[in-house]
Amino acid sequence: MDSSESPTYGEQEGSAYNGHFGCTCYHPLFVFNQLGDVERCALRFGNVHSANDWRAVLEPVVARYRGTVKRLYFRGDAAFANPEVYEFLEAEDMGYTIRLPANRVLQDKIGYLLKRPVGRPPHEMRRYFASFSYQAQSWKKSRRVVAKVEWHPGELYARVGFVVTNLTRPAERVVTFYNQRGTAEQWIKEGKGAIKWTRLSCRTFAANAVRLQLHALAYNLGNFMRTLAMPKAAEPWSLTSLREKLVKIGAKVVSHGRYVTFHMRRWRCRGSCSPTSCC
Repeated sequence: MDSSESPTYGEQEGSAYNGHFGCTCYHPLFVFNQLGDVERCALRFGNVHSANDWRAVLEPVVARYRGTVKRLYFRGDAAFANPEVYEFLEAEDMGYTIRLPANRVLQDKIGYLLKRPVGRPPHEMRRYFASFSYQAQSWKKSRRVVAKVEWHPGELYARVGFVVTNLTRPAERVVTFYNQRGTAEQWIKEGKGAIKWTRLSCRTFAANAVRLQLHALAYNLGNFMRTLAMPKAAEPWSLTSLREKLVKIGAKVVSHGRYVTFHMRRWRCRGSCSPTSCC
């Protein structure tokens, strides 16, 4: 789950200035699956918090898969570090990894890793992991927190990150699983670049909400084509490449009295696939 911004112009209903993005915008919320498909999205006013209306967006997705898959997993950034989110995920028996904002108590837990190593600074990056139990004042129970500490050459202080989780796997694997959340930002970037789902130019908020759903449908159709219908050579393509190489192919239209002819350039991937499997 991740949020994004859709810049607005003029007096559009629901648009507002968002200090995080530094622009006047809408603030949509997206839920992706591991294949990059949009499971659900919602348009929101520009000045709402990143996790606002998370339940209304996430709960229908969880209900759709309830009883059909062995276990669901959730990844989210620090905006979703909320005890209500944890309790909902735990009630649904979902595994989760959510970025946790740093504070003094968390840093004291790993104080032994924040001391500069003795001797000359290393020329390579050094990474350390820690796992411990932690309970914030707003939590009803303690939960597992995994910390990652990185010492980079030429930097005076370590880079520290915390993840709250209910997974039992080793700390390094928990961080690796959480880091895959970054692919959602890439999918949002594809939606902006290839599908242009930030073009919400209607005056009313309801009309723009419908336009976002249509853009999400177009995105999913493109992603279905890329992941299910295209040959192996096209798997690493972005949606922009798919649109430019397959959908937007230049052609000459010749119209006659009884038929219309399209003269199209013969196209073929540069991979090992045959022309019949690509065209």
